[in-house]
Order: sequence, then C-alpha cells, then structure tokens
Amino acid sequence: MNAEPEQHPESQPAAAAQSSSNDDKRLSPVRTPPSGVISPAESTPRTSQGSTRPSLDGTVRDDDDDAAQAEQDLAVVSRASSGPAYTVFSTRMIYWIVAMNCVSAFISPTTANIYFPALPSIANDLGVSIGQANLSLTTYMIFQALAPTIFGDLADAAGRRPAFIIAMVIYLGANIGLALQRNFAALLVLRMIQSGGSSGTIALVYGVVADIAPSSERGRYMGIVGAGITVGPSIGPVIGGLLTQYLGWPSVFWFCVIVSVLFLVPYILAVPETGRKIVGNGSIPPQGWNMTLLDYIRFRRLPVNESRPTQAKRKFPIPNPFNTLRVLGNKDMALVLGYNALIYVGFMTCTATLSTQFADIYHYNNIQLGLCYLPVGVACMTSSITQGFILDWNFRRTAKKLGIKIDRKRGNNLRDFPIERVRIQLVSPLLLVGAAVYIAYGWVLQAELHVAAPLVLSFFIGLCVTGSFQIINTLIVDLYPEAPATATAANNFVRCLAGAVSTAVIEILIGAWGRGWAYTFIALLFLLPSPILWVIQKNGPKWREERRLRSLARAERKEQKELEKNQQSERDMSPDNGLRT
Repeated sequence: MNAEPEQHPESQPAAAAQSSSNDDKRLSPVRTPPSGVISPAESTPRTSQGSTRPSLDGTVRDDDDDAAQAEQDLAVVSRASSGPAYTVFSTRMIYWIVAMNCVSAFISPTTANIYFPALPSIANDLGVSIGQANLSLTTYMIFQALAPTIFGDLADAAGRRPAFIIAMVIYLGANIGLALQRNFAALLVLRMIQSGGSSGTIALVYGVVADIAPSSERGRYMGIVGAGITVGPSIGPVIGGLLTQYLGWPSVFWFCVIVSVLFLVPYILAVPETGRKIVGNGSIPPQGWNMTLLDYIRFRRLPVNESRPTQAKRKFPIPNPFNTLRVLGNKDMALVLGYNALIYVGFMTCTATLSTQFADIYHYNNIQLGLCYLPVGVACMTSSITQGFILDWNFRRTAKKLGIKIDRKRGNNLRDFPIERVRIQLVSPLLLVGAAVYIAYGWVLQAELHVAAPLVLSFFIGLCVTGSFQIINTLIVDLYPEAPATATAANNFVRCLAGAVSTAVIEILIGAWGRGWAYTFIALLFLLPSPILWVIQKNGPKWREERRLRSLARAERKEQKELEKNQQSERDMSPDNGLRT
C-alpha cells in the first residue's frame, strides 16, 4: 500500500514527525492533551449484541454485518491519535499569533476604504477630475487581486515571516511616498505598490491559522482573523473622513505609516515562524535569519544532538504565481472559490454603494457617511467571531455522531471526515435570510424611508452575508492543508476580480433599473446558484481523495526524477566513466 502524502494529520510535513517525545518535553510550551482524549480502542463505539451504530458516512449499520466497517472506523481514529502534537505553541502564544494576524488582516481592507473620503480633496489638489481620481481605485483593486498570488506561494515555500515582513515593508514605503507626492501619475503608481504590500498579507493570515490550529479548533481562530478583515471596510471610511476633515488628505497616508510601524516592530521581535514546511509543528528551529529574538533565546538553550531536528539550509525560493492558478484546476476548489466570490459580490456591492446612496438620499457629509458604516462593521465583527465558535461546535457534534474522538493535541485526519458537510450545512440558512434582507434593503432605499431602516437592514446583511463567506473561507483552508496560503490567495484572486467587476456595474444597474431591482438582482445572483453547495457536499469527499492520489502520484514522479538525476550524476563523476571517455 502506498504511503499517504500526509505524514501527520492535516498534512504536517514529515520533518515534524522526526522530533522525539523528549524534545517535545524540552520545547515548552507544549500543550498537554485534554482529559477527553482517549486511546483508539476506547474511542471506538461500544455496542451490545444485535445493536446498531452510526458509520463514518452517517448511515446506520447492523454490527453483525459490519465488522469491516468497525475496523475502518478504528483505523481512522488510530490515524488521528498517533504522531506528534499538532503544535508545540502554548495557547497563550497561539492567541498572540492570531491577534497579530487579526491586526494584519485589518490593515488591507482599512487601507482600501480609508481612501474614499479623501478622493475629492486629492482630485482638487492634483487638478484632476473625480473620474480620473477613481482610476486609483481601479489600479488598487487589480493589484489587490494579483499580489496575493505571489505572496501566498512565497509564504508556503519560504515561510510566513519573510512574506509578512516583505509585504509590510513594501506597504510602509508606498505610504511614505503617497504622503509626500503631489503628482497624479505618482499617485497611480504608488497606490498599486501600496495595494501589493497590504493585500499580500491577506493570503497569509489564514495560512497561519491552518499552521497552528487543527480543524476541530480552527473555526474560532478563523473568526478572530476574519473579524479584522470584515471590520476594516466599515472603520476605514470613519477614520479617513475624520483625518481628511481636520488634518488634510496626506494625514491619511501618515496614519497608515504609523500603523505599519506599530505592527512591524513587535512582529519582527516576537511573532515566530509557523509555516509547517519550515518548522513542522514548531519544534524545528527555523534558519537563523528567520528567527525572532524569543526563538533565538529558546533554541539556543537546547543542545544540538541527533534527536533534535534541525533546519536544513535552503535557497530563498522564487514565488510562482501560477501555483495559485493551479488551485482552480481542482473541481471542488473551483466550485467553492466561484460560489464564495458570488457571496462576496453581495457584501461588496452593499458597502461600496452605501456612501453614494446615503449621500444622494440623506445628503450626509463625509463624517456622517463614515458613521453609517458602523452598523455593518459591528455586524461583521460579531458574525465572524460567533460563527467561529459555531463551526467548532458543529465539528464536535458531527464527530460525536460518527463515533470519532476529537484529538485536540494532534488533530484529526480529515481524509475520512465529511468536512464539506460540517462547514456547508451552516451556510444555507444564512444565505436565505441574507438574500431576503438584501432585497428589503434595496426597496427601502428605493422608497427613501427613514435612515434607521436601511441601517438596521445593513446590520443584518453584515451578519448573514459576511457569516456565509467566512464559513466558506474556513472550508477553503480545510480542503487545501498542504498549501493554505496558496489556496487563500486563489480565493482572494477570484473574489477580488468579482468584486471589482460588481462595484463597477452596480451603479450602472441602479441608474438603469432603480435601487430596488438592482439590489434584488444581486441577491438572486448569490442565492440562485446555492445548489452548488449541495454538489460540493455530495461529491467533495470523492474529489478530495482523487486530488490526494494525484498529489501522491506527482510526488512519486518527482522523487523518481530526482533519483534518476542523482544516479546519472554519480555515473558521470565515476572514474570508470572517465576512463571510457
């Protein structure tokens, strides 16, 4: 039987498995297994003679006729309960890493939206029209889609820390240039560079969560990171409006400079490398240039011996953005990414038109328009965090039904677990409510009712629509554990392109059809294709296994080519070959 490509539950690299139990004890803080984790034999459901029990596919079988299925269930649990700990980072360190990722996730969407209130002032000072100034939004969104394809592959190959640091240094330099420039061409170029730096981090934050949290606990951390992403579009216009009103538009970019410095300093000093291809479960020291100060102190105290894994020297890899596009070649990933983009269109068209529609109907100024984003921002944050805990609860509930004991220390292997159903079954009710509220929002704006009505409805749009695509974001990481940052980059690429098109079209639709029918069309756009979710639930496990086998075959072919290459090199260098020549 061929070996599986995952040497550890959820595709942990083989290097991590080399660390001995003694090393794990020395490498404190190691999280101890919770009291609920038991041995494979104890975790197999006990049944009496003639009773029935659930199997892994959710059907009820008779014990007398299903001994083979019992052995399969035992094998599944055994795989989940063997091997080293999923991570050696303590709970406190995990929350510190997640908090810093939340800040990073907040920066990119905030940067995109903090700019909106400053547009009229920038256009006036640079002597261009509003239409020309809007070109800086277009160039920003194009690079917002492209940059993660580079940084995602870089993060999976070289590590999270170097990718984060490079992206934030680019972002810092672009903001300094934007604050000092007084030329329209410079504005366009620097906004592209700014977008490349800030949006590059979006592909990384979900990858970090996949590095440090097994699927059974991933929801809560994804929710925290997702809160940073979804709150940014709501808080950005408020900050931008206040800064532009009282300090002028250059202060918007100086604010971004300050934020990036406040993030970079503690990140460089105290946020460790988490990439599983680089440090495994955290027990393998990264190369010296990739260590934090705390890493250097911690690993310096440990003796270097044969039982302690060490980081092999490696060349700094050149990122390949086409690796991101290859993700779309998988059936399950293509459907998930495509449908997630449609849900994102619903969110983007609401937030992108909120300021223009409220200004037209209620004649608000910049500060008032910025405050109108607060309800949807609060809803997005609330939804992201609560959905995370609900996802973890649903994972535990399903595992209990299937008789699978959750291993919080090592993580459960998802090969025989219906992760698609566990995640997607929470999306459908949110989409139904979200679409109904979205339609009502459009017709309330059409009737130009009191401002309280659309604000309340925007809150529920943020709650339901945002909750839906945050759940699918978690599923994307679950489906692609071998390269989560690359998968997230593919997700960002598809949804940003869809968002760019939709924000350009929605104003045209409103002008042609009116607010009511335009928003109704958008609601139907993300609701009617929802049967795609059923297709993913039904066929996802099969497609996932096919992808695993293809990955295994590619790895074997690559290994065979390397072996043949090494053998040829040895033959070329042998003395006998020289004599024959």
